[in-house]
Amino acid sequence: MSQSTTLEDKDAIRELLARYCFLLDGYKLREFAALFTADGEWISRNGNAVAPEAIERLLRGLVPEPAPGKRRKHFTTNIIIELSGDSATVVSNFLVVRDSEAGPVISVAGTYDDTVVRTPAGWKFQSRRLSHDIAGESGLNVKPA
Repeated sequence: MSQSTTLEDKDAIRELLARYCFLLDGYKLREFAALFTADGEWISRNGNAVAPEAIERLLRGLVPEPAPGKRRKHFTTNIIIELSGDSATVVSNFLVVRDSEAGPVISVAGTYDDTVVRTPAGWKFQSRRLSHDIAGESGLNVKPA
């Protein structure tokens, strides 16, 4: 793998992680779910789903539509990407800030453990596992079990 390909792939993967945040925060859940492969998995304490349609359905039940008092912003940082040809493992930290009556509050911080793959449409999630390392009131529609 050439150096420019490595850098381009890592940049495209970082953009995939950023797109995830923007689409989820913008409640563009169909486009969000399309970031996953046909058999892609989304795994978290709030539920699991396999395949874009099931991921979209799960997130529609969990995530409130953005409105005053219900806005959320996801941030991803400390991204480590290990490339292996047409796949990669990625570990990163995340932080979610949400509206509250008192103003912005941190609702959750944790770790993403991802497997991403190169597809004809670009890099996509094969698996995204969320570990909620520090969790407060998340502002979701459904409270975790």
